[in-house]
Amino acid sequence: MHLVDTHQHLWDLRQFPYSWCAGVPPLNRSFSLDDYRAAAAGTGITKTVFMECDVDDPHPLAEAQHVQRLADANPLIAGIVASGRPESDGFRAHLEALASLPKLRGFRRVLHVVRDDLCLEPRFAENLRLLPDFGLTFDLCALPRQLANVRTLVERCPQVTFIVDHVGVPDVKARMDEPWRTGLARLAELPNVACKISGLVAYADAATWTPADLQPYFDHAVACFGWDRLVWGGDWPVCTLSAPLARWVEATHALTARATPEQRARLFHRNAERLYRV
Repeated sequence: MHLVDTHQHLWDLRQFPYSWCAGVPPLNRSFSLDDYRAAAAGTGITKTVFMECDVDDPHPLAEAQHVQRLADANPLIAGIVASGRPESDGFRAHLEALASLPKLRGFRRVLHVVRDDLCLEPRFAENLRLLPDFGLTFDLCALPRQLANVRTLVERCPQVTFIVDHVGVPDVKARMDEPWRTGLARLAELPNVACKISGLVAYADAATWTPADLQPYFDHAVACFGWDRLVWGGDWPVCTLSAPLARWVEATHALTARATPEQRARLFHRNAERLYRV
């Protein structure tokens, strides 16, 4: 069964600055599409959605344009989720500039690198309500303590389709339960929210993790969202902090061992094809 990877990162430090990489030495180098192809060999991944990489300002538009050029030459990249600043006055102009990119499918602002209440500013929700006019989704990358604020944001934007990245970023290594469990369940009550099965290995114990450590977090996501609102993401190369991409794919097969073929098909590719239009 083939996979659509809805969370593929690529960055070239020779082209754009990514200041956050300096604090994570294993990631403080360039990661190319050729590197990704090598990592994904034999995994069954047939299409990807490029996920913005928190590039430094003022480069979000240039990053997306660069990836569009990559996608023009490489049909593996079926969609692009671009970066920007919904808290800014110039957000509409930024969206209008991005709209010319044929493979633009969504938008993301990483929330765990800003103050917790930024997403509650009226301008933030006002700008996100523009996304449906451009046919774009919004990826929610937030910490467990921020999920209550994120729910308020989602309530203010009922026409926007949201995807929760990395299952809400639980601390798997510390066996986190709350506030993650309740926060994710509360988000799932809203019909315009889906959840991405990604990132779990990056938050696990790199030396000792097994699929059994990830299973409770996966099972809770299924219980909250059902099989129709789940997508899968590799989170490469961030996943390599704890596992090669191929091992994360293997773990995903283990996590879904009790699922039916139809349920796996929804998680592995059908929901992604619908939500990201790939």
